[in-house]
Amino acid sequence: MRTPAGSTPRLQIRNPRERALVAAADGVMAAGAALARLFPRPRASSLPERILLLRLERIGDLLMVLPAIADVRVLAPRAIIDLVVGSWNRALASAIPSVTSVKTLDVAWLAREGRGSALPALLMASRQWRRPPYDLAINFEPDVRSNLLLAASGARATTGYRSGGGGPLLDVALDYDIRAHTTDNARRLVAAAFGRTAAHTADAALTLPASAHQAATMRLAGAQGPLVGFHVSGGRAIKQWSPDRFAEVASRLVEAAGATIVLTGSPGDRLLVDRVAAALPACRIIDASDLDLLTAAAVIQRLDVLVTGDTGPMHLAGAVGTTVIAIFGPSDPVRYGPRRANDRIVRVDLPCSPCNRIRRPPARCVGHTPDCLELISADRVFTAAMDVLGSRREELRPQAAVL
Repeated sequence: MRTPAGSTPRLQIRNPRERALVAAADGVMAAGAALARLFPRPRASSLPERILLLRLERIGDLLMVLPAIADVRVLAPRAIIDLVVGSWNRALASAIPSVTSVKTLDVAWLAREGRGSALPALLMASRQWRRPPYDLAINFEPDVRSNLLLAASGARATTGYRSGGGGPLLDVALDYDIRAHTTDNARRLVAAAFGRTAAHTADAALTLPASAHQAATMRLAGAQGPLVGFHVSGGRAIKQWSPDRFAEVASRLVEAAGATIVLTGSPGDRLLVDRVAAALPACRIIDASDLDLLTAAAVIQRLDVLVTGDTGPMHLAGAVGTTVIAIFGPSDPVRYGPRRANDRIVRVDLPCSPCNRIRRPPARCVGHTPDCLELISADRVFTAAMDVLGSRREELRPQAAVL
């Protein structure tokens, strides 16, 4: 295990009781791992032929590890690479060109609407990955439970983070760097698994099917002016910027830039989408909130800019090359923000922000828009969008011939 000699795992678990339980479990697992070393597993080959990757979380979490998955393909160009995701990400995972096949596993601690299986059933399911055995398994999530699944897979070599517990089960265990972007952590994990970095950066974009492009073309037919997407839903109340301010920015872009507003979302976002649409001229709205994920990606790819909070569509825009205006409140853009050169992050500096307390927000921020979002004005977002549209016009302007 590649950890400093005699070091103690730095468990990044906020709740003291949970942290103590995981630390105790790590102690038991460490004793078991010491005993297991008396009966060594078959050694993995220097160049793995079968690789298992785990990324069980939400849309944005999967998209942020695309560069790391591309690195795996560069480092093992002929390998079978199987990716395990939640069922909600199956279609998206199927569009990752580096992946050979996609498996789904819905875990109770991540699945919404009560769809996930409990840990005992998951361990039984993961044992099916043993036939035939994998040479290498990598878990991109710092979580003791998914590290247990990785161990149950019987892979000849395992790599993951020890910061959420389960480090003693891994052959290579790293600390998750909370000061670094999720993408950088994932690429560092792959480099540790292979003992070297990828010689070059592979294409980490999605390969969308022709049917998605055709459906996007039909949905956007007849649109005039620049296409500005708005993903109004924050996904969680703690990340929700005011829909009235989204509507104000959209209305001003229609007036100032002649923009057509493309509203993205999901069925659960209907009320928010309708609220913004009601404030805009009907002839300047395209409702794209009823599309499947890959068609939505193809629509987003055609936008001049997407205005959104810290959401899955923000990361989807990055994966298809569309510039983003990202409104950040409690989550940390250093860890989760868009990274393309033309992207804009709009946020306010407060002593308490970013707190990254998304799943368990502070009590004083529950029931209303938190200060870190309330203090972001529509003016700032509008100005950022106009700046991006101005840059787009310069890029598209024909260059004069050089004599």
